[in-house]
Amino acid sequence: MVAVAVVARRTDQDLFHLLGRSWDSQWYTGIAAHGYGRTLHFGPDVVQSDLAFFPLYPGLVRALTEVFPLTGGAAGLLVSWAAAAVAACGIHAIGLRLHGRTTAAFLVLLWGLLPHSVVLSMAYTEPVLTAFAAWSLYAVLTGRWLWAGSLAALAGLSRPNGFAVAAAVGAAAACELWRRRGKASGAVWAGLALAPLGWVSYVLWVGARRGDLLGGYFAVQDGWGSRFDFGAGNLAFVRHLLLDGDRLVFAVTLFVVGAAVLLYALLVTERAPLPLLVHSGVLLLIAVGGSGFFESKPRFLLPAFPLLLPLAGALARTARARPVHATLVVAALAGLSLAYGTYLVTLARMPL
Repeated sequence: MVAVAVVARRTDQDLFHLLGRSWDSQWYTGIAAHGYGRTLHFGPDVVQSDLAFFPLYPGLVRALTEVFPLTGGAAGLLVSWAAAAVAACGIHAIGLRLHGRTTAAFLVLLWGLLPHSVVLSMAYTEPVLTAFAAWSLYAVLTGRWLWAGSLAALAGLSRPNGFAVAAAVGAAAACELWRRRGKASGAVWAGLALAPLGWVSYVLWVGARRGDLLGGYFAVQDGWGSRFDFGAGNLAFVRHLLLDGDRLVFAVTLFVVGAAVLLYALLVTERAPLPLLVHSGVLLLIAVGGSGFFESKPRFLLPAFPLLLPLAGALARTARARPVHATLVVAALAGLSLAYGTYLVTLARMPL
């Protein structure tokens, strides 16, 4: 934030606007202030409706502005910062349970040093989704099924890709039921039932509002240019990128998504727990198979923190054997994240 503030000052930009009122943040604060109903038309095939944005985050922003004398942007930043802290605690708890204190610390550190981690300091929904996802997954790993289902339902109300958490809880519950031959406790059944409620409820509400119960929400996303085409649109854009070149943001996006695919393969080979595999796999599938907003795909992958477990484990082993090497790696990642995150917010002039 200090780096963004310095560059913003030198380029005559407003720091608060950059962090709390840019791109999607404007849509969320608009929903918080006035409710749903805003639509922008950019042509016959490009119709951007605020119904594409899920309601939990603007609801939290609205609640804060009702209780405290805050603007929507300030409330959005407070929600995001608090959620990022809660998410970090949840990520640490998972790392601690699976691999110990050192790996847990590196897992949180790597998540905070991702190229797009600057989004965690902005009025965006990724911190909120990650917070609910981390603690829902932790609840699954510790057998707290009611908590897992309830938190997954809230995750489903926060973002379109929030259903990845419900999928993870559902897969874990299905395995538990199979293992016990359908004789698992009622808490497992309750968690299984609760998990998809948030996402399904909002999708059906938008469908009812649009006059197409099952397809209405997906028509809204189609108006934004977002659709699942099994990667056809992404392949066409990558071909253009490799043959003709384009802006730095697109090249970094290609690298980040490619690295995420590799890390998922490592996560599978390390036999990570099923809920972590399903959660990360669904988020990665959406990023790879969905078209539209290519430059935003690294942001969509921020909640897929289990992908960082192999790297966190490797850094933990390096820190024990060669602490200087681990320090240099972390310092290099911090420098890259600092520079690129500042560039994204202040100079890139592209949607995050």
